[in-house]
Amino acid sequence: MIYPLSEGSFTIGRDKIFVPFDTERDQLTDRPTGSLLVEVQPFLVQLNGELLLFDTGLGFSNERGALQLHENIRAHGFEPEQVAKVMLSHLHKDHAGGLLRQDGSGGVRPSLLNATYFIYRAEADYALETGYPSYHPAELEPLFGSGQVHWLEGGEGYITDQLSFRHSGGHCPQHIVFFLKDGNQTIFYGGDEAPQLRQLKVKYVAKYDYDGRRAMMLREQWAEAGRREGWQFLFYHDIKCPVAMLPPHP
Repeated sequence: MIYPLSEGSFTIGRDKIFVPFDTERDQLTDRPTGSLLVEVQPFLVQLNGELLLFDTGLGFSNERGALQLHENIRAHGFEPEQVAKVMLSHLHKDHAGGLLRQDGSGGVRPSLLNATYFIYRAEADYALETGYPSYHPAELEPLFGSGQVHWLEGGEGYITDQLSFRHSGGHCPQHIVFFLKDGNQTIFYGGDEAPQLRQLKVKYVAKYDYDGRRAMMLREQWAEAGRREGWQFLFYHDIKCPVAMLPPHP
């Protein structure tokens, strides 16, 4: 089972700040020129009785101080403590904001206490070196030293017999994507290199990508494979269509 954990719709501009957007009342033209309209939605996947989480959202809390990620998990009948594995496509704030939470004494700890966090080591090194505004090192370092991280290395590899990763490097230099096998079904999570359904249908170079041409080429490859093999795509930033399959060519 796949559960999109929507945190809402936002616009994001050159300042990299996510501003809430009401799709029924707000107008995109009222936002700064060049603003992008996106959803933010991690994905919870239940496979063989185990809960997997793909990316962690913005890390916002509600008025009661509860982490939105936790509330969204509970809304589907689970507890945050049940999440076993967390997969990080990359460490930009909108994907890694929910990695940590404050404890009762004012300290910080991993937000999912019983989970192992799977992070590409080269991306962690790059995040600490690069810093703001795309990366927030102060919100990453406590997790890196927590003992709950499993470091992924190399161009590709297996996490379990059913779950694998591959270095892609289009949206940011050390971005990775994930492939999950459930019987004959492939579930593909492309993070910010396949963030919306329309991006698999329209050929273009995105200005916000580190290597836009590489990202475009990868989307073409994934779309073709997905059509041919019937993949389910998970779209982190798609407002209307978080999970979809592409129809085969006529």
